[in-house]
Amino acid sequence: MDLLQNFALGLSVALDPVNLLYCLIGVFAGMFVGVIPGIGPMTAISVLFPLTFYLPPTTAMIMLAGIWYGTTYGGSVASILLNIPGTASNAVTCLDGHPMAKSGRASVALLFTAVSSFVGGTLGTLLLMFFAPFIADVALSFGSAEYFALMLLGIVAASTISEGSASKGLAAVALGILIGCVGLDIYTGAPRLTFGRLELAEGVGLIPFAMGVFGVAEVIASIGNVREARLNSSTVGFRHMKPTRDEMRRSWKPMLRGSGIGAFFGTLPGTGPIVAAFMAYAIEKRVSKTPERFGKGAVEGLAAPEASNNSADMTAFIPTLALGIPGSPTMALMLGALIIHGITPGPSLMTDEPEVVWALVLSFWVGNLILLVMNIPLIGLWVRMLTIPYRWLFPTILAFICLGTYAVNTSSFDVWLVLVFGLIGYGMRQLGFPIAPMLLGFVLGPMMEEQFRRAMLLSRGDLMVFAERPISATVLAITAAILAWSVWSALKRSKPLADEQPE
Repeated sequence: MDLLQNFALGLSVALDPVNLLYCLIGVFAGMFVGVIPGIGPMTAISVLFPLTFYLPPTTAMIMLAGIWYGTTYGGSVASILLNIPGTASNAVTCLDGHPMAKSGRASVALLFTAVSSFVGGTLGTLLLMFFAPFIADVALSFGSAEYFALMLLGIVAASTISEGSASKGLAAVALGILIGCVGLDIYTGAPRLTFGRLELAEGVGLIPFAMGVFGVAEVIASIGNVREARLNSSTVGFRHMKPTRDEMRRSWKPMLRGSGIGAFFGTLPGTGPIVAAFMAYAIEKRVSKTPERFGKGAVEGLAAPEASNNSADMTAFIPTLALGIPGSPTMALMLGALIIHGITPGPSLMTDEPEVVWALVLSFWVGNLILLVMNIPLIGLWVRMLTIPYRWLFPTILAFICLGTYAVNTSSFDVWLVLVFGLIGYGMRQLGFPIAPMLLGFVLGPMMEEQFRRAMLLSRGDLMVFAERPISATVLAITAAILAWSVWSALKRSKPLADEQPE
């Protein structure tokens, strides 16, 4: 009964005309900021944060939350159309979204993005409503050993993303981990792979890395194949947005699985939508009967991560609201907004400030519905970006990449890093090395190292800590099973080839 009363209270506040207006402003601003490569929710919220000082607490949080999940959808537009991840969590969207656009199905890709985002956001919101206290308790039970086990599972799953040679996929993962280790040691402060450059002391940022290996590498690879308008105006109407029955059949399970994965990782501080999107992609490819389609425009490879990162956006509020623990810098800003408005997050927040909490939760669903209704008519507009001649598009893309990268830390050194990683990404393409495992290794490698060393410090060097804790032991057992299955599959595929060799 209390749940129904809270639901009614939150919905009445969320549907207030003033709150609806600021929710619309938030998602609209977030979507357009997300399209610009490298800017992301952190910058958008930081810039607009002072405007909320003069708003009521509930209205302020609704607007900031709208910016937060609006950028996720906007980033997918740039990922699909231009192969440039608008935000870090959209990097995995490039893998299958851009191939769909290049094959003339950009409208369908954007439609699946909108629908998957809505499904993921809706399910994440429902889980936030019904299971926030329970999920918060589960998140509290995760220690360094559990986090390390999850990171290791992600690294192993990276091998399922790569196409072609498994050795090349592992080499790409290792290179990503190596690049992620650049900077000062987190415990000793010793410089690692900085080559005497102070700019590298804080490590390599995800934005310069992703902008380079995806965006600049795509420009270099395409610049010798200049094409004029690749579709005519008659192919961007609603008729051409309709997916095939097979695509619809293959997409709904990945949406549900991705939403569940995102809901889980969103509650864990330090992981969030980036890790959730990659894990959803890796798991989806692992369970697929035709994994060879991934990376070539598979709808499952688009639907799962898009649902996952939006679901993670919703459940990321659970540790922030219920525990007062921000899981990311963006959530730290949201926490700061609550405190500035005189609201103290914690276990008692839901009983002390039910109007704020439930209005915010219900505004998530309203905001996702606004995004869905607003973006389906805009799909035609986004697709028309592909009709811009490449001789104009190339310099514009590079200018946005440089501006977006520079805006994050106001560092010209980061712009040079983008160029370096662009050349590395292009070289890897030419040599047949997959990019996705390298990106996943870059994201998860440093996190895995930090959690491993922390677990070793707490256990005084006893490796049995990973086997003694039930959750970490279970995850490590799953990882070992995946490794064993992968080796067995490789041996099974190689045996027929050996039998076919002439004696």
